[in-house]
Amino acid sequence: MKIALIGYGKMGHMIESIALERGHEIVSIIDIDNREDFDSDAFRSADVAIEFTTPHTAYDNYLKAFEQGVKVVSGSTGWVSEHGDEVRRMCTEEGKTLFWSSNFSLGVAIFSAVNKYLARIMNRFEAYDVKMEEVHHIHKLDAPSGTAITLAEGVLENLDRKTEWVKGSLLAPDGTISGEQEHPANQLVIDSVRRDEVPGIHSICYDSEADMITITHDAHNRKGFALGAVLAAEYTAEHKGLLSMSDLFQF
Repeated sequence: MKIALIGYGKMGHMIESIALERGHEIVSIIDIDNREDFDSDAFRSADVAIEFTTPHTAYDNYLKAFEQGVKVVSGSTGWVSEHGDEVRRMCTEEGKTLFWSSNFSLGVAIFSAVNKYLARIMNRFEAYDVKMEEVHHIHKLDAPSGTAITLAEGVLENLDRKTEWVKGSLLAPDGTISGEQEHPANQLVIDSVRRDEVPGIHSICYDSEADMITITHDAHNRKGFALGAVLAAEYTAEHKGLLSMSDLFQF
């Protein structure tokens, strides 16, 4: 399979390595300094482009790839609230293809399924309140993380007493804390921590007067994310429309 890379940071380099190990060919690499290469024969030859950039550039990258007839796999977060409806429309009405996930890790896909199942169980036990915490490296721009939002939506789908998620506190690298501490009972609070080079830790906690139940996914490194992105690219090459991890891994 011919793969183009959009974004060539730590994730881009790791995706390149895994793609080559799996026998694929990298035909184009686009980063901040050569965006004109979207309009190139090399980029157009790609079966799939894998995009890991920033909340501010992801949507424009999708448009440029779609203009060249190239399918996209993306792990960029922070763009959905502003552009999600338009991207969904392009994929459902205009024949564009985007495989998007806030997290490509197989472990997170399993964790997400467990999260939904636990929420269905806890829907019967109103003595337990639920909140979330996500921890990431100091370079991460958006808070809460896209993965945390996806997990929160999984809770909301299955827990009647929570009707929306909200940002909680943010513990910054310098130790300062910002954000609201008190929230109405119907809101699912997501607290964020930015610390060191943490790849990603997500915890969902159900707390009652009697006891507490916590489930946690702790990524050791970015390798699982990169492998998942390449697996998604292999899947996307044979499918079309708006795709997600629930298409790739059906638990």
